[in-house]
Amino acid sequence: MKVAVIPDAAMMIVHLIGKNGHEYLSPTNLSEEKLRAKDPYDESTVDYDAPPYNMTEESTLVGNKYVSGEAPSGVKGRMSLYDNIITNAEAAVILGRPPKNYKKMYNTLNHLILFGSVSCINHHSLVVKLIKQKNIPILQVSFPTTRDEIIRMIGKVNCFLKNLDKIEPKLINDDNLDINLRKKQDKYSLNDFKKIIRDNSGV
Repeated sequence: MKVAVIPDAAMMIVHLIGKNGHEYLSPTNLSEEKLRAKDPYDESTVDYDAPPYNMTEESTLVGNKYVSGEAPSGVKGRMSLYDNIITNAEAAVILGRPPKNYKKMYNTLNHLILFGSVSCINHHSLVVKLIKQKNIPILQVSFPTTRDEIIRMIGKVNCFLKNLDKIEPKLINDDNLDINLRKKQDKYSLNDFKKIIRDNSGV
């Protein structure tokens, strides 16, 4: 099956897609094999026949069908790149956003390679919305902040990909992520809040 990863190029998840016999959908025709073969410091290995280098005037206009005329050109351009994913994805794995004040476990480069990058939040939110409107299996997992959470996330993604042929088209959100792709916070009623204040203030 053709599987989309959001955010794109989160190699921790991309690796599992090929390992489970599925095809990773990328806006830039990226693949794990291409990345392993490429010398990151050798510009001569850049694939100028792949997007965004080979985009024509016509292909840059594709993103216009997803947004209004007032949308920033950066959003339109990114949507043009993601048209292939939005159109052809047969399944998707959506990685949640890191919690506020999150301290990275790795240096910036390794963090980017492992977890990908949201880049433009407007574009990211729109792609997530359009993918969720498709009638396909979608796994939504929370952003891991510890080694144990990484192990659990890999287990969930592996299980999803192994059983993809048997999973009904639906959103799987066992981590209870909200619309901002962060874990929902428990909320207290006003009376409970007042009681907590009273109990802790000695009144």
